[in-house]
This record gives sequence, C-alpha cells and structure tokens, in this order.
Amino acid sequence: MAHNEKRQDRRQQSRHTILLMKRILIHLRGQMDELLRPQGVTTAQLQMLRAIQASPGSSGAQLARECYVTPQSAQALIKQLESRGLIVRGKDAVNDRIVTARATPAGECLMASAEASAEDLLQKVWKGISESDIERLNSLLEQCLKNIGGDTSRAQ
Repeated sequence: MAHNEKRQDRRQQSRHTILLMKRILIHLRGQMDELLRPQGVTTAQLQMLRAIQASPGSSGAQLARECYVTPQSAQALIKQLESRGLIVRGKDAVNDRIVTARATPAGECLMASAEASAEDLLQKVWKGISESDIERLNSLLEQCLKNIGGDTSRAQ
C-alpha cells in the first residue's frame, strides 16, 4: 500500500510540475509581449529575429526548427520582419531554391533594445533563486527533455 501511495504522490507531483512549467511559460510570454508591444514586435518575431541573427543565411525550414514553429508560421514571421525592414532575404549561395535571411542594422538595433527590456522580466522570474539552483533546474529539465527524445543540443 505504501509503495502505491508513493507512486500516486509522484504522479501528482509530476503533473503539478508540468502544469507549473506551462503556467510560467504562458505568463512569461504574455508579460514579454506587453513589454515588446511599444517596440512594435511580438515575442515570436523577436525569437525569429534572434534565430536569424544567430544563424545568418539559414533557410526558412532551418529557422522554423530553431523557433519550434511550423514552416508556414516561420514564413509569416519572416515576411513580417522583412516588410518592416528588420531582415533582408536572399538566395543561398549553393542552392538558389533556398531563400536565406539576415538581420539588418535596424533589426539588430531593435533586438538589442528588446533584449534590454526583457532583462528586467528575467530578473523578476529568477528573484530569490540562486545560481546553483538555476543550474540544477537546467540539468533536471535537460534530463527530462532527453528522456522524451528531445534535442538537448538546442536547449542552450
């Protein structure tokens, strides 16, 4: 009976943890969008711009994978960023059927400004939590991701 109760308690704790992670992400995303609204950019657009800056010349399909969105959503985000002059698109040097993207100086400036705005929110999230606790949490979450077959190399 005690073993069964421990399994039940673990199951409840596990579900509670998953729900907390989801709630944190939802609240963080909402607050991030509020912070970014005056700058005329969404969290999703900033994420795409960040991926483009980190991997200039990446294809739309590569960017979709990096941002965990569908290729259709990635294309919509890319078009929005391009129409605002935050990125420029071009042809791949090897395969001219692949369209690549690079951040413009305006895109880099916007990203720097948005990152500065987001820093206060991130400080708020981790208030009262030590660096070692954050490192331990990262380790645990990477193990969970690995357990379900996720790519931990992109978890940086």
